[in-house]
Amino acid sequence: MNPLNEYYLRQPEPSRSILLFLREFILKHDPQITETLSFGLPFFKFKGKMFCYFNYHKKFGKYYISFNKGKELMYAELVREDRKLFKILLIDENEDLPVELISQIMEDLKKML
Repeated sequence: MNPLNEYYLRQPEPSRSILLFLREFILKHDPQITETLSFGLPFFKFKGKMFCYFNYHKKFGKYYISFNKGKELMYAELVREDRKLFKILLIDENEDLPVELISQIMEDLKKML
């Protein structure tokens, strides 16, 4: 089986379904976005440049999308913590996904790359 697919299948529900939805949403956003597995995590690239990735935040107990060039993205919903380049968007499984916000962040990020 494809290692990327294995990553998603190893995640518990409902996280698996949410991550699979976000995966499809990100890949359909622009045909120049591709997905690879790096450091055991799904990474998305735009025109071959680091774009964003999924990971799990142990402190908050939530999955998140980490956006490259996050320090330049000015959205109150993004968390920086001690990261130098990336900011994260925590995904709350009990709330509707902020797809419009994610889409806007992706559009802004594409302009920076």
